[in-house]
Amino acid sequence: MNANTDARKNEPLLLREDNGGIATLTLNRPEKYNALSTELMGLIQDQLDLLADDKSIRVVIIAANGKAFCAGHDLREMDADPSPEAIGALFEQCSRMMVSLTRLPQPVIARVHGMATAAGCQLVAQCDLAVAADDVRFATSGINVGLFCGTPMVAVTRNLPRKQAMEMLLTGDFIDAATAEKYGLINRAVPAGDLNRAVQDLANSVAEQGPAFIAAGKNLFYRQIEDGLSGAYEQATLTMVENMQREDAREGIKAFVEKRGMPEWQDR
Repeated sequence: MNANTDARKNEPLLLREDNGGIATLTLNRPEKYNALSTELMGLIQDQLDLLADDKSIRVVIIAANGKAFCAGHDLREMDADPSPEAIGALFEQCSRMMVSLTRLPQPVIARVHGMATAAGCQLVAQCDLAVAADDVRFATSGINVGLFCGTPMVAVTRNLPRKQAMEMLLTGDFIDAATAEKYGLINRAVPAGDLNRAVQDLANSVAEQGPAFIAAGKNLFYRQIEDGLSGAYEQATLTMVENMQREDAREGIKAFVEKRGMPEWQDR
């Protein structure tokens, strides 16, 4: 738990709980709908930097307290200093944090409730996996206050088909959780009462896999998306060759061929 506090409530802005190889980072600005202030983003970045080197953690969950998952950037903070230098620094900080989610060795799951708008929708899109309560609403709503959601667009357009993404960006209209699932913004929508269990089940399923394979696979996944087809296959081939040199992989294949039990990755 970080010692930095919310000036009004004297509570940490970000909570961390580790349990069974799963780290949960909880946004804790409920009275501000967990808007991403520079301080909160700094705390998230600090934790991501720590988690990148933490071999005991196999999955990361991003969650939130209060009525909403995240309402985007803190517009009051942006309005207080709208200079190009301040706004540029804020969005550079946010972009670094979003890229760090992708570069983190561990898969990141968004546990979404209430609402995720603008940079909050970006945060959902940037996580590797996302599970939402079936009453959640999503929007890239910056257009409604005269701001095209340029940075949220980067993550959203890497999840949604083009025309669906463009409609969200141009209208700022909300979509419901069922639509978000259909578009590919989230993996699944579940009844609100089942959200915690559904996220935990998914996290456990991922945590049971070999962490080295997961880290290599995640790294390859994002590299090949940004490459052309030939480059993607080149990177995939190199990763497969590297994987096959690992004792775990050879033992797993040997066990399959010999029809023995599969290796227990969690014990390695």
